[in-house]
Parts: sequence; C-alpha cells; structure tokens
Amino acid sequence: MTRIDIPDGSLFGVANLPYGVFAPPGAAPRVGVRVGDSVVDLAAALGDDVFARPSLNAFMAQGHERWVEVRSRVTELVGGEVPDAAVFGVDEVELHLPIEVADYVDFYASEHHASNLGRLFRPGAEPLMPNWKHLPVGYHGRAGTVIVSGTDIVRPCGQRKAPDEDAPTYGACRRLDIEAELGFIVGTPSPLGTAVSTADFARHVFGAVLVNDWSARDIQAWEYVPLGPFLGKSFATSISPWVVPLLALEPARVPTPAQDPEPLPYLREDEPWGLDIELSVSWNGQEVTRPPYREMYWSPAQMLAHLTVNGASSRTGDLYASGTISGEEKNQRGAFIELTWGGKEPVTVGGEERSFVLDGDEVVISATAPGTTGRIGFGEVRGRVLPATESRR
Repeated sequence: MTRIDIPDGSLFGVANLPYGVFAPPGAAPRVGVRVGDSVVDLAAALGDDVFARPSLNAFMAQGHERWVEVRSRVTELVGGEVPDAAVFGVDEVELHLPIEVADYVDFYASEHHASNLGRLFRPGAEPLMPNWKHLPVGYHGRAGTVIVSGTDIVRPCGQRKAPDEDAPTYGACRRLDIEAELGFIVGTPSPLGTAVSTADFARHVFGAVLVNDWSARDIQAWEYVPLGPFLGKSFATSISPWVVPLLALEPARVPTPAQDPEPLPYLREDEPWGLDIELSVSWNGQEVTRPPYREMYWSPAQMLAHLTVNGASSRTGDLYASGTISGEEKNQRGAFIELTWGGKEPVTVGGEERSFVLDGDEVVISATAPGTTGRIGFGEVRGRVLPATESRR
C-alpha cells in the first residue's frame, strides 16, 4: 500500500482532485485523479469498471449524486493508503483528451474583450452590439478539432484579405492568435425540447477545463460577415487534460458584475455562478498577461440556460467555453489581438517584438482558484505552432 505525499502548497491537494484520462506505460488509457504529483488509477483503486475507459463520459453520465459519492470516496481513499498498483507518478504517464467531445459551443462573455474588439473593428461606433447585454452571444464550433494540451498546432491556411488588398488571396494565416478561456463540460444531458434553468446548472455541469481557442484573425476577418466564425476558428481548440470538478469550485464562487439591464427571467440567478479564477498566459516562457475570470459579465449557468432555452438538447461530453477572458487593464487581456491592439503595440517576448504568434512559438495558459484550503490548480493548456504544411500552402 502507498500513502500519497502531497507537497506543501500543492495545487492538487484533496481540495481539488481533478479527473483526467491517462495511460500508464504499456497500458490502455483509463480514468484517474491527480493527487499532488501522483495519478490514482480509479478502476484499480475503487474496483469500478466505469473508470477503465478512455474517457470520462460514462462516469459523467451517471449524474450528480454519483459525482458527489465518488468524490467522497476518493477523498477518504487518498487520505489513507492506496493500493500500490493504482499509483503512478504524473511524469510517468501519458495524458489524453479527458472527454469524448459531443458538441462544442464558444461564447463571448467578457464585456472588456467584446468592447476592445468593438473599438478595434468598428472605431467611432458603439463598441458593443445592441444585443450583447441582453444575451450571451456564442457560436457553434467544431467538436472534432478539440485537442488535448501539448498537441502541436499546424498554422492554418485559408482566404484572407488585408485592408490594402483589392482581392482575397489564399495562403497561410498571417495573424495567428490565442484566446484564454474557461470551458465547462456537461455531464448530465437534457432532452430535446427542454431547457436547463440557471438553478439546475450544477446538476448538469460536471467540471471545468482551461481552453485556448486558437484564432486565425485574418481568415476570420474576411469570412465572418455575415454568419460569424468558421475556418478562422475551426482548425484547433486546445483544452487542459485535468477536469476540475464543479464541486471543487464552490469556494471560488463570487457574484457576476452588475448586469444592466436586468436579464430576462430565464437568465436570472438567485445565487450567481461568477468564479474567482486567475489565469496566466505565457508566450515562449514569459508571462505576458493575467486574465481574471471573476470579471466575466455572463456566468456559465447563464450560458447553459441560453444554450438550451430554444429547446436544443445537451449531451454528456458537450463542451462550452466562455470566450476570451479579459480584464479592464492592458496586462489582463486574454487575446494577443487585444494585448497588442491589433498589432500596433507589439510586446517584447524574449528580447523580440511580437504581435501575433509565429512558427515555433509556444503558448501556455494556466490558472488557479480558491479552494476549501489554499488554492487549487487547473494545470495548463500548452500548444506550439508548426509551419503550414506544404500541401495546403
């Protein structure tokens, strides 16, 4: 038997216990929980085959009461001794995509981000569109290109047209960007023709991950009128391998910013689901911004309510993301198009000026939140950019 050592100040103590999918050396992927610098194989530790699978979906589909029960059992287990065969060093294992992604929706829930982009794209006009403070704006993304942290990003190709060009051209993206976001994973589905209320959010959403919604800004700018993001977004969305349970985020709950005008009844919350989560974005090893999730205008409960209010069903494994997280200050902007103001104000990274992401650059997003004791961590979502492939240039 093994007693797991949790280092002082660890972001992965018993207040956290995030779930992931890992593969021990020479073995198939299965579900585990991170504890300190170790991963506990839940199928081996709990004797339950629902965890001997390559995704969290089967476990998540068992519902909220089961999530509470397993968290209690794991907390008790790791506080004592764990079978030797169920414990692996986190550096010994390969981490996989934690869920089978059913659908992917990306919102646009930061007032600071939306206002900044409005000023960039529509100078002299109102920065926010008339509907923005009445509903959580979003778009339906591509589930098949959600990838796990550490997967390289091949620079996308597509049509782009700069303001000084008379006609569009085809080629590699010239303005590759990142978006630091938080993603929420549906565990308990909802049937077609029903809606999920804000009060039922915690019974449907299993947990949260970090998201980098890679964005080809030049491709996006040419294609997005009138229907919105398409090829400029669909090539890759990276998520962190550890899913922090919503149950672990209760101590991080805070009110959302004041919402004026008052939302329509289906979007109102008696107990708001704002979250005090601090993100950090590093560019080639240098921290360049610290976006604060607590300043997001729309909460994840409101996003899910809006996503389903028309009767759209939700499925186990649905992922919906917050949209870029940005604060009021320049060093809190969660996308490089904002941070460098459309490329007009480059930042210095490793002694070199950067406006958008170049081939060979690596971007890492991490985050922490208050826990029942100390702070808890989300790990990181990491991605390195490779050149566009010759076949698509």
